[in-house]
Amino acid sequence: MGNFWGGGQGGYKTKSLQADTKKELINKAKTMLNDGSLDAGMGFESLTGARLNIIKISTIVQEGKELINEEIYPVVIGENLTKEEKDFLLYDCDNF
Repeated sequence: MGNFWGGGQGGYKTKSLQADTKKELINKAKTMLNDGSLDAGMGFESLTGARLNIIKISTIVQEGKELINEEIYPVVIGENLTKEEKDFLLYDCDNF
């Protein structure tokens, strides 16, 4: 989520990140949000926040078959987001 050039705010899907732990992933995303690199050059004047869809993947092998389970945990980052901006990131941007 960010401020568009010329006014207004919005959001879109951007970079995918990977890390070994949830804490490492959130710290990496916060650093990229603050330095602007999370934008990936898509056109924001400045970034204000982001929703991370953290996916935990568990794999087991049973009777020779690999079974994969994915759990999705949404996390919102951004230091000065309003309630409305947090709600937008959590509920209104599922189509990104």
